[in-house]
Amino acid sequence: MALVLGIETSCDETAAAVVEDGRRVLSSVVSSQAAVHAPYGGVVPELASRHHIENISPVIEDAMRESGVAFPDLAAVAVTQGPGLVGSLLVGVQAAKAIALVHGKPLVPVHHVAGHVEAAFLAHGDLPLPALALVVSGGHTSIYEVPEEGLYRLLGRTRDDAAGEAFDKVAKLLGLGYPGGPVIDRLAEGANDQAVEFKVARIKDGRADFSFSGIKTAVLLHVKREGIPPVADPGDVPARVRDLVASFQRAVVSALVRGLARAAAEHRPRSLILTGGVAANSLLRREGERAARDLGLPIFIPPLSLTTDNAAMIAAAGFVGFRRGARATLALNAEPHLPLG
Repeated sequence: MALVLGIETSCDETAAAVVEDGRRVLSSVVSSQAAVHAPYGGVVPELASRHHIENISPVIEDAMRESGVAFPDLAAVAVTQGPGLVGSLLVGVQAAKAIALVHGKPLVPVHHVAGHVEAAFLAHGDLPLPALALVVSGGHTSIYEVPEEGLYRLLGRTRDDAAGEAFDKVAKLLGLGYPGGPVIDRLAEGANDQAVEFKVARIKDGRADFSFSGIKTAVLLHVKREGIPPVADPGDVPARVRDLVASFQRAVVSALVRGLARAAAEHRPRSLILTGGVAANSLLRREGERAARDLGLPIFIPPLSLTTDNAAMIAAAGFVGFRRGARATLALNAEPHLPLG
């Protein structure tokens, strides 16, 4: 039995978790800063760093207490090294190094996106490999080939805005609040998603890349042309705004699913993975499952608790790295642009 403490502070969630053998979650604690950043319509890096400093010790203490294990019982300490906001990452990295030093435990660096991929293994166990993983979040929209657990080969990524970033910016433009993904998902339910014709740019050079800056601009131009003011009362959103966001969401989801299906047709995986914060979107989950059925492939989507940023996925990825011999010294530093694959 190997118990791994995972620590995640890449953006605006302070999280810690203890996971057994990369599969069984003994505790998972997440302190969200959504309310802190909501007035600004997005994450303010300086505020995020300050709140991580305030929250990191209580969150780790809660995770250890809920797990029922003590620091000497741990096999390793895993921490998100990157990518992310450098100030936020540093808080988690320093905390992990301190724990590893004091208790004499191996320190395992984890890539944030690898954590999202491993969330599918954490939730569903061993998956048919090779797999294709579509990772969709506020900062990442990428497709990875996973030939074996712990190995990731980048096939495509966004060339500009990530899908989650586009959701946030459209929500901010319309005065719908932050984070944008959940509110747009809710408002789109039952609305007319054919009301506005939005198109997402298609990459024509053969790579499985995405681009969402164009649709963000298209929404802006539509709002200006139609004279749509920001929503004054979030509890009373006009029908035309609901139809607008439903049309926007449909276009983005269609582009994501089309990209995954195209990559699957080319690389012939044995299974598909849909993960990351935007994988909480109800339409994306439904359309991803539909596309998988059409392709005759199983698709594995983590539960909502493991799609948004959390430390259980970091502990799971850390367990994989630990088994593969990944170790870091106390010179470990945050890497805001850390590549994967």
